[in-house]
Amino acid sequence: MARFDEIKNLVMSLEGDFEKFYEKGNQAAGTRVRKGMQDLKTLAQNIRAEVQGQKNAKE
Repeated sequence: MARFDEIKNLVMSLEGDFEKFYEKGNQAAGTRVRKGMQDLKTLAQNIRAEVQGQKNAKE
């Protein structure tokens, strides 16, 4: 469950920047959102590979 907590924490840490970008038009916040989403994508890919590896190890 630690990996799931990592995802939740990452998404929650971006909440303020999403608000600043979408509601206030802050361009710097948009850059931080894009970086955070890239980090989320990387984390998700790592988790997918980990799950697949554990799944294949059991077969």
